Amino acid sequence: MQHNSTIALPPEQDSEDQLDLRRRRLLFRALHRGTFETDALIGGFVETNVASMNAAELADMEAVLEIPDPDLTDWLFGRLPLPVERETPMLRRMVDACRAKGVGIAG
Repeated sequence: MQHNSTIALPPEQDSEDQLDLRRRRLLFRALHRGTFETDALIGGFVETNVASMNAAELADMEAVLEIPDPDLTDWLFGRLPLPVERETPMLRRMVDACRAKGVGIAG
């Protein structure tokens, strides 16, 4: 009996073709979140940075995209502080990039 499933390699063993595929999927997901604000904010960050992301950074960004939009936008806009228990290197990078662009509310 033939088994047609594929085995995913650990992120550090992805080939360049697999990394490119992950980058394209990640960019699509980031640009199609559902609201204009999140598409622009999250999609813009990913669009700017995805080409240079390595396998570990892609995995971190993929995890960030699993966070519900209301939480993510509250942190990115500075309405709520980024909880220490949710902070990852990529999410911290996103928050810092948004703040550097002046996104959010003055406080």
